[in-house]
Amino acid sequence: MTEDQKIENVIIIGSGPAGLTSAIYTSRANLEPLMIEGEEAGGQLMTTTEVENFPGFDHGITGPDLISVMRKQAERFGTRFITRNVTKVDFSQRPFKVWVGEKLYLAKSIIISTGASAKYLGLPSEKQYANRGVSACATCDGAFFRNQEIAVVGGGDTAMEEAQFLTRFASKVYLIHRRDHFRASKIMAERAMKNPKVEVIWNTEVTEVLGDGKSMTGAKIRNIVEGGEKTLPVTGLFLAIGHKPNTDLFKGMLDMNETGYLVTQPNTTYTNVPGVFAAGDVQDHVYRQAITAAGTGCMAAIDAERWLEAQASH
Repeated sequence: MTEDQKIENVIIIGSGPAGLTSAIYTSRANLEPLMIEGEEAGGQLMTTTEVENFPGFDHGITGPDLISVMRKQAERFGTRFITRNVTKVDFSQRPFKVWVGEKLYLAKSIIISTGASAKYLGLPSEKQYANRGVSACATCDGAFFRNQEIAVVGGGDTAMEEAQFLTRFASKVYLIHRRDHFRASKIMAERAMKNPKVEVIWNTEVTEVLGDGKSMTGAKIRNIVEGGEKTLPVTGLFLAIGHKPNTDLFKGMLDMNETGYLVTQPNTTYTNVPGVFAAGDVQDHVYRQAITAAGTGCMAAIDAERWLEAQASH
């Protein structure tokens, strides 16, 4: 570290609606934020087609378009962007250290908005047929499966929602769950099970994705209770088995819950390290919506701004 190295007021790690909203607010407060937005900039919205529940867009907007508008807004107020991944951080002392490859950046405060990623089953064949039949986003990919038979894996509200949504396109939707009852709310489960196009397969797991090398042709399933495998002739497999927060970078430095979500102090975005704030799906496993992420992004910016002010007056 050279003596004259610039110390940023705030570095935002991650993008998406949380990071971009915090960038808009901190840049309007003249904090000149530096956003290290990551190579998969924009987050989960980049894989969603129609966003119809974000207030202000009465005709809906695509995920990438919503991100693009937010990013332009942040840029207009002076946010600087680095489209690479943060490789290492050190929050043990101030200024905080953030590395992008070999390059070191220093900051007085940090806002973390690294989001969460959909979970996969972990089968090699599933990787092979990713985006060629296997998907973790029904709203993104459902339309490609018109009049085909497909399967959804999961037992929570998301699985019910996705199965229900996919019946708009598919001729049949198998709902595969490894237990004999759903975790989903009663109303969502009933709605899915009442749909004539949905068939539930209980106590079952997917063991392999079958294909011809180009695209998926079926799935091997195994009954956990009775044993025995069979093949389902499905051309699509949608995973709805939860999300994993992108927090590996912060292990051992920041408090997390048992599933790895960053823990923030109630009604704030403060982590356990003063000057480090967290917003969006990286700390929210309950709502996980674009609008709630944007809301906490605003909170993080205001928290950081006030915290920096208090430090300066000491």
